[in-house]
Amino acid sequence: MRKIESSELIINGDGSVFHLHLMPEQLADTVILVGDPGRVDLVASYFDDKEFRTASREFVTITGRYKGKRMTVISTGIGTDNIDIVVTELDALANIDFESRTEKQCKKQLTLLRLGTSGALQPDIELGAFLFSRTSIGFDGLLNFYAGRNRVCDLPIEQAFIEHTGWSDLLPKPYFIDADSGLRELFADVTTEGMTVSAPGFYAPQGRWVRLMPADPELNTKIESFRYGDRRITNFEMEGSALAGLAALMGHRAATICTIIAQRVAHETNTDYRPFVDKMIIMALDKLSTI
Repeated sequence: MRKIESSELIINGDGSVFHLHLMPEQLADTVILVGDPGRVDLVASYFDDKEFRTASREFVTITGRYKGKRMTVISTGIGTDNIDIVVTELDALANIDFESRTEKQCKKQLTLLRLGTSGALQPDIELGAFLFSRTSIGFDGLLNFYAGRNRVCDLPIEQAFIEHTGWSDLLPKPYFIDADSGLRELFADVTTEGMTVSAPGFYAPQGRWVRLMPADPELNTKIESFRYGDRRITNFEMEGSALAGLAALMGHRAATICTIIAQRVAHETNTDYRPFVDKMIIMALDKLSTI
């Protein structure tokens, strides 16, 4: 069995994994991922008890229990590059023997649920809606660096999207990756289902024009008009594609739910979205506590 060199998986002197500063026993099998480090304490405020807290850079982690279910909540910061760090290190905590630096024979499957905020791309999706990303669309290119990428991606819809948009060769090839079907079923009665773009930036990659003009000013219009059967692209965010893709390759269950806080078509934004986020957190905790 391949031994993982210390340069490939860095373990701190105290036995914790490099970026997250977590030890294997401190990680629950059910993990909630949030972007904002401040939101970790908000999620954990609903826990019945808290057994552990640590913070390293933007990665803040609390493990505790909600209605008797052991859960971990961790902040990822912004972007799919951070998701690459977080998901890889979470998988290492679950499935690598830190002493021998080899994969464990019996693999553990984690449940990874991202709770975020998002901007809607369709006029009928209202501010405050909870959108479940049935499919995440990676504009970031991260999954293209991993072997097996095509095995977990939806290649026909990917090709249809590339043709519809006239996708530029200068951009990373987009990838389409589905959420875990069990989590999709779990949240079906409390969310709106859609396809979500994960952009590698907040401004031009999402069609915003401040001082620098986007390379394709019509890209958002092409995204909004794309149809694949009765399916359409519903919203933008910045992390879900890497989460869904890496989890699929590693054998974990993953999904993303976002509160809609901006309507890109109607040019509306709600900056006082805390009540919607609170409601989403309680809804997610209640659902996760049942599995």
